[in-house]
Amino acid sequence: QLQASGGGLVQAGGSLRLSCAASGTVFSIGVMGWYRQAPGKQRELVADITSRLRTNYRDSVQGRFTISRDNAANTVILQMNSLKPEDTAVYYCKADGIYGCSGGGCYEGDYWGKGTQVTVSS
Repeated sequence: QLQASGGGLVQAGGSLRLSCAASGTVFSIGVMGWYRQAPGKQRELVADITSRLRTNYRDSVQGRFTISRDNAANTVILQMNSLKPEDTAVYYCKADGIYGCSGGGCYEGDYWGKGTQVTVSS
């Protein structure tokens, strides 16, 4: 239901852009966000954005990352600038309170996209 793209390998100080889109016909989505999980660590919230475009960031990415959302396209974007080695992780998008229909069936609830690897070299 959520298709994520972007990620890759970049040097410290570089930029990457992650994108995540809900598939099919979507009638409503609540909060959309990005989480990350580094090896040996718990998954943590990076940033999220409400349907009214109110944003929230973890302290360590404030001022470097920007989350945005296109409600018409049911897409959430994470622009990551000034990347640091400690940003290395698998990044996951999440959509809360989504209701949509795809492939002949409908779905409702909170969904995660497949993770995408972000690696920042020093």
